[in-house]
Amino acid sequence: MVVYDSENGHTEVLARSIAEGAGMNGVQVHQEHVRSAKVEDLVDADAIIWGCPGHFGTISSGLKAWIDRLGGLWAQGKLVNKIGGVFCTTATVHGGLESTLLNLITPMLHQGMIVVGMPSNNPENALYGSYYGVGVTCPVEISPEDSPNLPSETDLALGRAFGKRIAETAMKFTGRFAE
Repeated sequence: MVVYDSENGHTEVLARSIAEGAGMNGVQVHQEHVRSAKVEDLVDADAIIWGCPGHFGTISSGLKAWIDRLGGLWAQGKLVNKIGGVFCTTATVHGGLESTLLNLITPMLHQGMIVVGMPSNNPENALYGSYYGVGVTCPVEISPEDSPNLPSETDLALGRAFGKRIAETAMKFTGRFAE
């Protein structure tokens, strides 16, 4: 299950590429914006990937509010041993990608989830070095007439590779394989 917050479409485009990668091996993937995602749906997911725009190096308020509703699942241990992964977008280089990814990982660890990152030997990640998940920079538009600076094809390839890695890890861990 891919749950994301997106304000200007950047994170949504990245979320789609991650969901696409996760579904490459016939895996059933659900993708939901935080406005429509139900926390109880996480119980049936083998893998949970969440992401948001980075806001000053931390989680967006929309996703943070959604994560804060996971207390009941935490109290019951419902997400223990779920495979987890995270992603984010920022508007500027050095805009807090790594700190946002680490802030996204923390609640997964509190839930007892097994967090999966991206190794450097992955061809899409070899030069990028997004070890904690996927974080991409979509530079801010200078004026309203500018076209939105959505993730590049290289960014989307990294997203697909990450989604595929999460799905493959979940399949190995659970012993379930796509049909």
